[in-house]
Amino acid sequence: MNNISTSNNWDTSLYEDKHAFVWQYGEDLLQLLNPQPGESILDLGCGTGQLTEKIAQAGADVWGIDSAPAMIEKARENYPHIRFDVANAANFQVDKPLDAVFSNAVLHWVKEADSAIASIHQSLKPGGRFVAEFGGKGNVLAIATALESALQGINIPTQALNPWYFPSIGEYATLLEQQGFDVIYAMLFARPTPLAEGEAGMANWIEMFASTFLAGLSGEQQIQVIRVVEEYLKPTLYQQGTWTADYRRIRIVAIKL
Repeated sequence: MNNISTSNNWDTSLYEDKHAFVWQYGEDLLQLLNPQPGESILDLGCGTGQLTEKIAQAGADVWGIDSAPAMIEKARENYPHIRFDVANAANFQVDKPLDAVFSNAVLHWVKEADSAIASIHQSLKPGGRFVAEFGGKGNVLAIATALESALQGINIPTQALNPWYFPSIGEYATLLEQQGFDVIYAMLFARPTPLAEGEAGMANWIEMFASTFLAGLSGEQQIQVIRVVEEYLKPTLYQQGTWTADYRRIRIVAIKL
């Protein structure tokens, strides 16, 4: 249980090794972004920089930011020719307005959605675009329900432990429109995601992405909770030696008016 992380204290080797799907699925999103040579683009929540590099390969002038220092350190190591900085989605600043802000698998970690949208809006040129994908309404509902049930079983209240923001299209598009965006594309879709490492896949996922639920528990309690969650989810999310996370993603393209 040494790999328990918080969203700001990521184990980058685990992230790159076992959870590569985070950016591999994001390559699709790059087609929506359609970066052009010479465009200035921010990769918001760039992680260890894989997609930032792909944007750079298109000839764009790209800058990556992430709130986790370990991620930025690793991104700089991976791609020393790209600028990476530690900054927060809810209050970052830019030197000059950008053509686009791109964000993959990040904004469900930012509960201050209004602040993040305001930061994104102020960073764009008029006509600039915001292209994002993150967890949408119903994302990992089975896993979250199992975690809450397991914790209630040992009398741990769970309200304050959930780290995520999973909006519906209506909710998120409304927030964008209220702050001066024109939402031109919005989609919510199921994307069941197979997890690496066979039987250990769900435990690994919980340790990496749902660690706040386990905060404050002893090592023994953590193992017990994960075991209960696995038993609860096995009939629906474990087949032929592979765990699947019940992902639902929201995908957005919005233009600054």
